[in-house]
Amino acid sequence: MTFHVTFMVEGTPVGKGRPRFSRRGNFVSTYTPTKTRDYEDLIREAAKQAMGTNEPLKTPVAAYIYITVPIPQSYSKSRSKACLEGWERPCKKPDIDNIIKAYLDSMNGIVYDDDTQVVSLHSTKVYGTIGMVEVLIKEDIG
Repeated sequence: MTFHVTFMVEGTPVGKGRPRFSRRGNFVSTYTPTKTRDYEDLIREAAKQAMGTNEPLKTPVAAYIYITVPIPQSYSKSRSKACLEGWERPCKKPDIDNIIKAYLDSMNGIVYDDDTQVVSLHSTKVYGTIGMVEVLIKEDIG
């Protein structure tokens, strides 16, 4: 039987932000934007709770990430209905790849040793009434 773990993070998904640089005298320091750092902390907490006392996986894994972004309040009722029925898809920020990057990086050392173990990735971004991201990670042993 293969091991799998699932968890969900509620709230509007946040993509991984680019590193920022600041000059301090003759030195340049690199830092992660606060919004990204806070969101990655939420992901880590959800992953830790889902893993419980289990150790990080050491095998190849498959990642399934289902992203739901909230419908903008400015949308009309008919446009909102089209979003919920799947006729209109969210082609706006945050980018799906930046959201995935935040999740895969945040699960390092918690769900698996390193995100290089991810050998299969399945992701979808849809509209919904509330924002959330649902994650399933399972062993992918041949």
